Amino acid sequence: MRFFRLQTGGQLPCLEVATTITCFGRDMIDFTRREVEKMFCRDNQHACNATVIYGDTDSVMVDFGDFSIAEAMKLGEEAAQALSEKFVKPIRLEFEKVYCPFLLMNKKRYAGLLYTRPEKYDKIDSKGIETVRRDFSLLVQTMADTVLRKMLIDKDVEAAKEYTRRKVAELLQNKIDLSLLVQTKSLGKMDYDTRLPHVELAKKLRKRDAGTAPSVGDRVSYVVIQGAKGQAQYERAEDPLYVLENNLPIDTQHYLEGIKKPLCRIFEGVMSNPESLFSGSHTMKRTVSISTQGALSKFVQRGVQCVGCRSVIREGALCRRCQENEAEIVVNKMAEMAEKEKEHSDLWTECQRCQGSLHQDVICINRDCPIFYRRAKVKKDIGTLEERLSSLSLSSDW
Repeated sequence: MRFFRLQTGGQLPCLEVATTITCFGRDMIDFTRREVEKMFCRDNQHACNATVIYGDTDSVMVDFGDFSIAEAMKLGEEAAQALSEKFVKPIRLEFEKVYCPFLLMNKKRYAGLLYTRPEKYDKIDSKGIETVRRDFSLLVQTMADTVLRKMLIDKDVEAAKEYTRRKVAELLQNKIDLSLLVQTKSLGKMDYDTRLPHVELAKKLRKRDAGTAPSVGDRVSYVVIQGAKGQAQYERAEDPLYVLENNLPIDTQHYLEGIKKPLCRIFEGVMSNPESLFSGSHTMKRTVSISTQGALSKFVQRGVQCVGCRSVIREGALCRRCQENEAEIVVNKMAEMAEKEKEHSDLWTECQRCQGSLHQDVICINRDCPIFYRRAKVKKDIGTLEERLSSLSLSSDW
């Protein structure tokens, strides 16, 4: 069957045979649905009215009603055995698994807790959901996975909603780690009929440094930054390291739209208006990074900010209000520094393990790895904290 799907790639394609196989498959699924619903019903002295809720390719999913996992497995095995006797050999049906709970979004898109034994679930099984595709950012994958866990394992829909609102607020306030926003796509060739973000970025990187620029066959990592009104997305794709080094503002609206569609699809089955999770009071506050690049940056002088409250001051390190709590601010910044240094050490050790030695410097430049960008971000954060602590020590009288 797999061979005849390759109508243009196979050596002996035959559309008629492929269509016939598909037609027979549909008839078998339809026959299975009718027989299951006829056999497992109260009119036939069964304790439930079974309903086939989904069937596709080589599987049929049956809702037997309010039964335990063990009872559902027993009914599934009974149905498989009864239906196998109605088909011509060697065709037979096998009981495979139980989903409980089960979230069916639409055709080829579903998720559920998978059981192959009644004692404990095996895993969350998802199909067609944006949790594994590399051309989606890690933010989409992480949020979809966490929402499913809260809904399916914890069975707490409200917690899933609150988590989504919190992450939306963090995104708009520029609190999401850059490594979660990186998208990667394979560079098949340098010239396409349409202008694609990763292709245009590869050309841009080649102009900056041809020695380190991605080549055909490599995966290109990029983030989408803010640009002028109406500027195309392919013009706003930028290298994540370049964004970190130059503090370029991320296009948070682009990423908000990116998480909205897959998450709304998940929430549609449990709430009437999933779009409300992406609007409201939690989306009012927005933070934008101040770029150190661009034409205007040459004419803009950045004011001195208070280390404690980040308000603009004329001179020194602390505003008048924060000077009263100088010792507490110093302690907090030192604790923050220790936390960042530990994070950098943990990431460094993880990269050393990946290299196979804990006694050598990390030489990895794999830009397809999220830890690569997390290391760069933490290193920059440590440098910023060092500057702030230095300014505090210079302005301190003790």
